[in-house]
Amino acid sequence: MLYHLLYPLNEIFSPFNVFRYITFRTAWATITALMIAFLAGPWLIKKLKKFKVGQQIRGDGPKSHLNKAGTPTMGGILIVGAIVISTVLWTDLKNKYVWLLLFTTVSLGILGFIDDYLKIKKVESKGLSARYKFLWQIVISLIVALVLYFDPKDPYNSMLIIPFFKRWLIDLGIFYIPFAVIVIVGASNAVNLTDGIDGLATGLVGIAAIANAGLVYISGHAQFSKYLQVLYLPGTGELTVFCGAMLGACLGFLWYNSFPADVFMGDVGSLSLGGALGALAVITKHEIVLTLVGGIFVIEALSVIFQVGAYKLTGKRVFKMAPIHHHFELKGWPEPKVIIRFWIAGIILALLSLSTLKLR
Repeated sequence: MLYHLLYPLNEIFSPFNVFRYITFRTAWATITALMIAFLAGPWLIKKLKKFKVGQQIRGDGPKSHLNKAGTPTMGGILIVGAIVISTVLWTDLKNKYVWLLLFTTVSLGILGFIDDYLKIKKVESKGLSARYKFLWQIVISLIVALVLYFDPKDPYNSMLIIPFFKRWLIDLGIFYIPFAVIVIVGASNAVNLTDGIDGLATGLVGIAAIANAGLVYISGHAQFSKYLQVLYLPGTGELTVFCGAMLGACLGFLWYNSFPADVFMGDVGSLSLGGALGALAVITKHEIVLTLVGGIFVIEALSVIFQVGAYKLTGKRVFKMAPIHHHFELKGWPEPKVIIRFWIAGIILALLSLSTLKLR
């Protein structure tokens, strides 16, 4: 919005020319989202407490978590709101990819909101059934996949890029649609599974947002992509602003979500943030790189899959508890240590993902 309002005035007042630069708008999108989340945080926490929107704690989880019962949840409303407001203020709203990302974030946020609301409204309720939630995740992701696949202006709409190789593209054809759906739905659920201890998912999403900002900016920059021999994708550079808004929102929310948490993001936050990361990867053709950028999310999801699979096949468990962050808690790691070590691993994986730009 500000881009459209102020940039045209550069002919009258030359300093407004800075609005043409993605880096300038990304910086301010980050600051804007951070300030919205930070300043609105106390008000939202107060409202959530007033309406008794408290977290239910699983009885079969780590015993150290039982004292968290009643902590306000659904704080993801703050994250989604900060991202949307900041993105609308600082991006070029004529960019179709921006609207696709906003659609994914808001739609999955609404789905998560309904799930959280049902958990709170009914005692002992588990919210939406897994089947119903999964169905709507597929529908939302399918809409994104179809829009991208049938884009007549995108010559790479069905291509899968293999990192570490120069221009190695695999044409998936019509199968790109289910592939894109799997990426978005998988990312959404992976972040949801990771959101089990204070600040863990919030910090990891912020780290992923920084790495994605670098990847997206270079892919959307004609000269940089040519120099690094990366596939140039016109229009995707604008998504750097969205990444900045995501980072700012996560940082602002982390102030209240860090251990010991004053508020949890709930499914409204985890489903929307994970879906946004997945959609971002699909739009910018970084689906495989996403497994590095969000490596911890992948490990968390796989730990649940292995745990369930092993128990059904052998009657034995691979981990003390899944997702894997609970395994380390039961091994005696204090919760803050689990969080910090997972963040460190997330930073290392994010740096490795950025190395794919040069190692080709």
